[in-house]
Amino acid sequence: MQESAINLAVQLIISANPDLFEIIGLSLRVSLSSVVLSLVFGLSLGAFLATDHFRGRQLINVLINALMSMPPVVVGLFVYLAISRSGPLGWLGLLYTPTAMIIAQTMLITPLVAALSRQVIEDLYNEYREQFLSLQLTRPQRMKALLWDARYSLLTVALAGLGRALSEVGAVIIVGGNIEHLTRVMTTAIALETSKGDLALALALGLILLSLALLINILLSSLNISARRQAYA
Repeated sequence: MQESAINLAVQLIISANPDLFEIIGLSLRVSLSSVVLSLVFGLSLGAFLATDHFRGRQLINVLINALMSMPPVVVGLFVYLAISRSGPLGWLGLLYTPTAMIIAQTMLITPLVAALSRQVIEDLYNEYREQFLSLQLTRPQRMKALLWDARYSLLTVALAGLGRALSEVGAVIIVGGNIEHLTRVMTTAIALETSKGDLALALALGLILLSLALLINILLSSLNISARRQAYA
């Protein structure tokens, strides 16, 4: 039975099954959108914390680290309470839509991006601090220079965020509802199809997800090698 399920899964992939690729397409759209938004917020926050020392900075760092380890279902619950019909943003009608899933994933990934980018940029800032002081650069100029110089390392942060987004199931199923042809992504579809006993579709999605995870790790390794070569150049 398992062997036949694997054969059917491979056939679904080779034949470009419409339902399969609809789920994959939505997963990529939701994950990529949430990663882009997370980079906008997370990199700005990380660069600000790395280049400025103020009262309460350490408290914010601790809070970001705590949010980074927050269970996804808790994030999903908070978003659900905010956008449900009785919530403060209920009038927007976002519950059980891809937009709600993007919001939940953005909230989940942004602390990860902010924490990792802060560490990368802070290490670089300590190296260039005296040079920045001699040039009398403003904070925005320092942040821009550091973000550009750390671009390879920050790309690894972005890929780490993408890997987190693609593997997420708890938050998106709470706010998305796993509705067929609307909010069903790879992770939620795997959970549903496995519970239904449709192992072929679950395996096909699992193979695609594993392939994407492998690709992300290959890209991470390549970027780390490129960053080390640049550092020694």
